[in-house]
Amino acid sequence: MVSSPGFSPPCGPITGWTEDWPGGRQIVRATGIRYARADRFGAPRPEPDHGETFAATSWAPACPQAPMPVLEEVLGSGIDELGVDEDCQRLSITLPDEVGPGEQLPVMVWIHGGSYVSAAGDAAAMDPAPIVAEQRVVAVNVTFRLGLFGFLGGTDARPANLGLLDILEAFRWVQRNIAAFGGDPRQVTAYGQSAGAHAIVQLMALPEAASLFRRAIIQSAPLNVAGGREEMQGRMLDATDDLTTASPVSEVVRAQAAALRASSAYGLQGAMSFSPQHGQHPLPDDAGVLAGRDANAAAIDLLIGFTAEEALLFVPRIPATKRLSELPIVGKPLARAVVGALTWLVYRRDAATFAKRHVRAGGRASTYVVSWKAPHNVWGACHMIELPLLFGSEKTWHRAPLVRGASWAEIDREGKRLRAVWGDFARGTLPTGTDSIPGVATFRRLATRGR
Repeated sequence: MVSSPGFSPPCGPITGWTEDWPGGRQIVRATGIRYARADRFGAPRPEPDHGETFAATSWAPACPQAPMPVLEEVLGSGIDELGVDEDCQRLSITLPDEVGPGEQLPVMVWIHGGSYVSAAGDAAAMDPAPIVAEQRVVAVNVTFRLGLFGFLGGTDARPANLGLLDILEAFRWVQRNIAAFGGDPRQVTAYGQSAGAHAIVQLMALPEAASLFRRAIIQSAPLNVAGGREEMQGRMLDATDDLTTASPVSEVVRAQAAALRASSAYGLQGAMSFSPQHGQHPLPDDAGVLAGRDANAAAIDLLIGFTAEEALLFVPRIPATKRLSELPIVGKPLARAVVGALTWLVYRRDAATFAKRHVRAGGRASTYVVSWKAPHNVWGACHMIELPLLFGSEKTWHRAPLVRGASWAEIDREGKRLRAVWGDFARGTLPTGTDSIPGVATFRRLATRGR
C-alpha cells in the first residue's frame, strides 16, 4: 500500500490504496465497499450514504460456503484468505493510476461463477488488475449471497432470487457512484463466467437492464439451466425447511448438502440446481424472460462464447464416464467423444441459439471459442481455461494445476491478446474473424439484418 487516494462519490467519501503492478505501473484499489445489506432470507436494502470517510482497504469477504473440491483441484487456491461473512454484499473497484480530472473510462463489472454456491468476487483467480493496467478500464468485482443464502426460495419466509437481487443492487450502485472513480456509467459492460454469466443473462430480461449496462460478455454460461425447474426446487426447499433466520451459519451451509441430494435425480437440471427462479421476483415467467431479453436486445451489445473442451472439467468426475475412459484401447476416444457431446449440449448449442435470437431481436452480437490449453495438461481447454488469460498474476497462477506445463511468459503473452479483445469490446468494438488469435481463440461477428 503506497498511498491513500480519495474519492467523493454520492454514497459518501471513500479512500482506497495503490498497488505496484508489473511493468513499472501502478493501479488503484477501493475494496470491500458495501452496496447493500440484508437480513437472513431478506431482500437487500441499498447501503445508506455515509458522512464519515470509509477506508476501502480490505477485500470483500466471501459468502459462507461448503468446500468445492473441483476449484481447489484445478485452481490450486481457495478463498480462505478473504474470510467469510453472511453480510457479504460488497464490491471492489480497480482503476488505472492517474485518471485525469473528468476522465470517463469504460467500466467492466465482473460477476463470478461457481454454480451459485461457491467462489467470491475478490478471489485472486479473478483479479482484474491486468485488464485495468493494459486496457485502461475501471473494473468492479461483485460479491453476493450464494447457495441457501441467496439462490433457493419461493415462500414468504424464504423468498427466491435474493442473490440475483444483490447483483442488481450492485449495478445500481455502479450507475450512481462510478463516475467518481473515473468510470463512465453510460459505458458499463457486465461480464461473467459460468453461473456469473448465467446471472447476467437473467438480468438481461429485466426492463431496467438497458439502463444498468450497455454491453454483456457471456463466458461459458450453462444456458440450458432455465425454467421448468419448479418441482426440483420444491423438493430442495422441502429438504431444508427446518432452516430459520436464527439457524447458525454453519447449519445453513451444512443443509446445502441435503438440498443437493434432493436435486440429484434431475439429470442436467440438477447439475446446477441452485440458480435464479423464473416467475419469482424480480424475474417474469419463462415466456416473459424471453420477451424481456428481446426487448433489450437493441440496447445491449453481446459477446458470447465457450471453451473448446468445457466438459473436460466435469467428465472425469462422473463415475460412468470415468470407468469408460479407463477401458483399454477405446477408452480415451470414447471419453473425448463424451466431452465433445456434453460441451455441445450444455454450452455450444445454446450459446449459438442465444446469439442468433439476440440479433433477430435487433441486437449486435459476436461469438467466440477459447481453444488455448497448457501443453500436455490433462485439463486441456476445459471450463475456466480463459480465467488465467484474463485475470491474476504470475503469483496467482504459478502453481495452479489448470495451467501446469505453460510458462508464465506464454500465459501472459496470449492473455494480453485476449484482454485486448475484451477491452475493445468494452469500448464498443465487436470482434470479428480478423481478431482471432491462432491457438488461443476464434471470433465471429453475426450479421445484423437491416443494419
